[in-house]
Order: sequence, then structure tokens, then C-alpha cells
Amino acid sequence: MAQTWTPESWRKKPILQVPTYPDRKALEEVEARLRTYPPLVFAGEARALKKQLAAVGEGKGFLLQGGDCAESFAEHGADTIRDFFRVFLQMAIVLTFGGSKPVVKVGRIAGQFAKPRSSDNETKDGVTLPSYRGDIINGIDFTEESRVPDPNRQEMAYRQSAATLNLLRAFAQGGYANLENVHQWMMGFVADSPQGERYKELADRISETMDFMRSIGITADNYARLRETDFYTSHEALLLGYEEALTRVDSTSGEWYATSGHMLWIGDRTRQADHAHIEYCRGVRNPIGLKCGPSIEADDLVNLIDILNPSNEPGRLTLIARFGHDKVEDHLPRLIRAVEREGKKVVWSCDPMHGNTITANGYKTRPFERVLAEVEKFFEIHRAEGTYPGGIHVEMTGKNVTECTGGARAVSEDELSNRYHTHCDPRLNADQALELAFLIAENLKQDRANGEGRIAISA
Repeated sequence: MAQTWTPESWRKKPILQVPTYPDRKALEEVEARLRTYPPLVFAGEARALKKQLAAVGEGKGFLLQGGDCAESFAEHGADTIRDFFRVFLQMAIVLTFGGSKPVVKVGRIAGQFAKPRSSDNETKDGVTLPSYRGDIINGIDFTEESRVPDPNRQEMAYRQSAATLNLLRAFAQGGYANLENVHQWMMGFVADSPQGERYKELADRISETMDFMRSIGITADNYARLRETDFYTSHEALLLGYEEALTRVDSTSGEWYATSGHMLWIGDRTRQADHAHIEYCRGVRNPIGLKCGPSIEADDLVNLIDILNPSNEPGRLTLIARFGHDKVEDHLPRLIRAVEREGKKVVWSCDPMHGNTITANGYKTRPFERVLAEVEKFFEIHRAEGTYPGGIHVEMTGKNVTECTGGARAVSEDELSNRYHTHCDPRLNADQALELAFLIAENLKQDRANGEGRIAISA
């Protein structure tokens, strides 16, 4: 029998990827204040997302999860949030038309501040300092003062998350997501690109459909689903003191929920079955994601599924595959077979970013052709296994950055320095993100035409 869970039971477990705060008293005071703050999200919203993810697991929807590698305090602003939300809506529209099924829209936003690191320290020009672990922990400037973990940053992250959520809810429910605005969602650099032309053709088709619906009395004014959309937030549950402080009992069900975001995920570096991050996530009732990289064994994955979702609840667990274009065929099939053999109800999602990172001209980048290749192979493997490829998990931005090479605009390695703005890992720009959405839409359309996956027999 599993031991009794409490929001703080993770503190008795081994833990990786956590900072060492020099002032423990200051940390405890911050966490105590956070416990008194209002929740950022609500249990009912998390349950609604879980219900939608359960439909994805049955092949009746598709999960679009994406956003910043690591949110920053410096780049927080209404325009940045609007541009992200706009390209996210564009991607969702493309996927909806391609798959003829609802798209569940989950952003990596309003909480994605902490980042795992491959090394505790970073060395430049003979100087060694603690690694940057995200704005919620320390600063990106390579100075001794900046790199000291500061607990007060947690309150800054909370306030930025609250402000971001406020604007996102306004965009999603206040009319910005109105399908009648589909042409207005286009941005200048996307409108002039090859993907912009494809999107314009799609937008024209939607407008024609809206004209027809309007003629028979169905308008955005009298049908809310045409002018509103569901939008959820997610982040990696890495800084567990922050997560614990925002863990609350739901008054309607009596169950514990993380109120820092609708969906939390566990990274590939912190998914040890007997460690703190698994211990924390097993007890909250939010939808949970689990990153699955090349080092995970099939038996270990099944064990983790049993720990995180012992009742085999649909929509509870999303397995996020992140292998790399050259490794996915060696690892994903055996994991799928093990999960199917045990009858586990999961959503399979593809993270084509983290296994395809290289260094070029001194910059971390991700060749777009490798990202596309992993997505294509993800779909091909699920077709071969008779399972449903339920989602995509990408790091992307609404800005015209030059961080990933390739794409229709063919960003070269020499151009990486032009607009390389990320605080951590390279992101797809809006044009590349939309191109990826069209590729996925073609795969969804093909699967629909072939009647493959569980539909015929997981913005």
C-alpha cells in the first residue's frame, strides 16, 4: 500500500535539480506568504481539462501544448502574450481543420519559470558560477550576485503568472478568439511567408463557412463557442516548495489540487520513482505530463504510470515522448507496446524539440528539418502500432526570432545571432510553428482518411 500523501511528503524523498538557497529563513518566509495567496487556477478548470484530455486519449481530440522554453521577467508584456496567443490560435485552427476534431489548447505559460540544468555550474572565461535555473530562482546575467538563488523571485513569478492569466482569460473569453477575427490573427511576417499564404486560404474557407452559418442565424453573438475558447496553462513542476505553497484542498471534492497551473509535467531528469517530484505529483489531482526520453525502460514507465495514475483514470496522464529524430524509432515502439499490453489509458504526445538540440556558431539551436522528422516518425510509429498520436509539445513564440534553423524562410546558422532572444533553449518562431501545424494537420487528415488508430477500432 502506498504511503500516505501530503503536500509536503516530497520533503522526505531524495530530490534533484533544486537550488541551494543561502538564506533558509527567507525561503521559509516566502513560502509561508505564498500559502496565503489566492489560487492562480481552480480545481474545476483542471477537471475540465482532464475531461478533454480523456477524449484525446480516445482519439476524439488533439492536444496542442506549447509556449516559452522559460518565461522571463524582462520580456513580460501584453504584446508578447498577445502575439503568443495569436499564433497559438492559428495553429489550433489549422489542426482543427486537418483533423476535424477539437484541439485542446494548453500553453507553456503563466508558470514556466524554472528550468532543469545538465550541470550545477557554468564556466565562462575561467570564471565558474552557479547555472541559471530560470527567473523564479536566479538571474541570467553572468555575475556572482545574479546567480545567487533568491526566494523573493517566487513572489515575482506568482504575480507575473497572475497578470498573464488575467490577460489570457480576457483573450480567450472576451472576444479576441472569435472565429470571425480569423483574418485579423495574422501577423505581418507570417502574412508575407509561404505559411501565411496557406493560412490565408484556410482563413478564407472559415470565413465562407461563417457567412453561411450567419445566413441561417448562427452567429458569434448567439453562439458562445464561436467567440470563446478554452485555454489552459501548464509548466514543469520543478520548484516543489513553490508548488507545495500553492497546493490547496478543493472545497467541492475534498481532493488536493496544484493551483499554480492546470497541468503539471515531470521532466526527464526528475522522474525517478522514489524521488520527490514523483511523490509530489502523485498526490495532486491535476492532469500530469511525464517526459519520456531515451533512458527510460518499458518496465520503469509502467511502474511510473501505476504510481501516478493507480486508478487508470482517463485524461490523468500524458506521456510526452522526447527522443530525437534519430532515436525515436529505437525507443518509442517498445514503450507503446508495454503501455498497450498493460491496458494503460494515456495520451501520447510528441516533444520534437528537446532531443534535437545542437550547437552552431556558439548558439544552441534546433534544425527545423529534425523537428519535422521526429514528428513524422511519431505518427508513422503510432500507425504501425495501431495507436493514436494524441498531441504535440513544442517550445515556440509569437515573435519573429531566429533561434531554430531552417523552415520555409530557411533561417541559416549565420542568422542565429540576428534575433536570438531566448533565456534558455531555442524556440520555433511563429512562421515555423505554423509550418509545423500544417505538417501535423496533413498527418491527421491522412489518418482520418485511412480510418487508422483508435477512432476506427490520444491550442
